[in-house]
Amino acid sequence: MSATVMVGVLVAAGVYLLLRPGQLRVVLGFVLLGHAVNVVLLAAGGLDRRTTALEEVGPQTADPLPQAFVLTAIVITFGITIHLLGLLRRRGGPEPTATGGSAGPGAAGDPAAPGRADPGGRADDTRPTGEPS
Repeated sequence: MSATVMVGVLVAAGVYLLLRPGQLRVVLGFVLLGHAVNVVLLAAGGLDRRTTALEEVGPQTADPLPQAFVLTAIVITFGITIHLLGLLRRRGGPEPTATGGSAGPGAAGDPAAPGRADPGGRADDTRPTGEPS
C-alpha cells in the first residue's frame, strides 16, 4: 500500500471519527490523525530511495531529520491521547439519556455524587476555613 493511500485512509477515518458524537470517538480520531502525520513525515524522508544510516555514510544515506520528527510526533500524539483520555475519565458517567437525564453516577438522587449536599446542608467538596480536616 502506498503512503498516499495510507495517509488518505487514516485522515478520512480520523475526520469521520472526529465528526461523530461521543468523546471516545474524538480521541480515536485524533490518534488516527496522528498516525497519518507520522506516515507523511516518514514518506517525506524518502526511506525507500536511500540506504539506512547504519550501512554506509554517503550521499545516498537516509536523512535522520524526518525520523526525529516522527519520534517527536509520536511523543506528542501520546501526550495528547493521554490528556484526552484523562478528560474523558474526569467527565465520567454515560451520555445523557433521551429524556435529558443521566442514568449513571451523579444522577439525581445519588447521594454519593460529588458536590451533593450532605445532611448538614453543605456540599461535601467545600469546607469552611478554619475547620480541621
